[in-house]
Amino acid sequence: MNRRVVLLPGLWMPGAAMHWLSARLQAAGFAPEVFGYRSVADGPDLAVPRLVGLLQASRAQGGADILAHSLGGLIALQALCEAPQLPVARVVCLGSPLTGSGAASGMLRWAPAATLLGRSAALLQHGVACWQGRAQVGVIAGRVPHGLGALFAGFSGEHDGTVAVAETRLPGLTDHVVVDASHSGLLFSAAAAEQAIAFLRDGGFRHP
Repeated sequence: MNRRVVLLPGLWMPGAAMHWLSARLQAAGFAPEVFGYRSVADGPDLAVPRLVGLLQASRAQGGADILAHSLGGLIALQALCEAPQLPVARVVCLGSPLTGSGAASGMLRWAPAATLLGRSAALLQHGVACWQGRAQVGVIAGRVPHGLGALFAGFSGEHDGTVAVAETRLPGLTDHVVVDASHSGLLFSAAAAEQAIAFLRDGGFRHP
């Protein structure tokens, strides 16, 4: 049986945003399934318990792995923190600000922009402290600085236009790699897809 992989989109993204990556996973022999949620109206308060239920139901099929973009990675780790016995072996996060988003913090200081974060604001701003769960977690960060997030964050180091590479380096990660892609470009990057597949298969990225 092909290994099941649940895909989570990021902030403002419909489930369809993950379809290119889903096709790459399917071609590599996985069984992808897109998990859609309303990032602004519902946020993690509703998305996390729904995800927990989906992953619990996957136990009968041998469990599942996760591939998540941006906010989706935070929601995935939040679900695993709240339900540590979920049958998830590996998680790949694409450009997820796991230690907190400077762009989100900047948006929250300007009321018109703050409303765009909705109920996901707190999780984006603060991230998670560290990772101590059972699942292996790998992060693929981008370093092509194309995106509006830089207007709010004032990045000083490498970033993908929305998230700083430093914001993706969470204590407790199994592996971390940086590719040439912007934040949204990670969804369509051949290099990111290849690295994600490598981690899902072997528990590690391909480093030079």
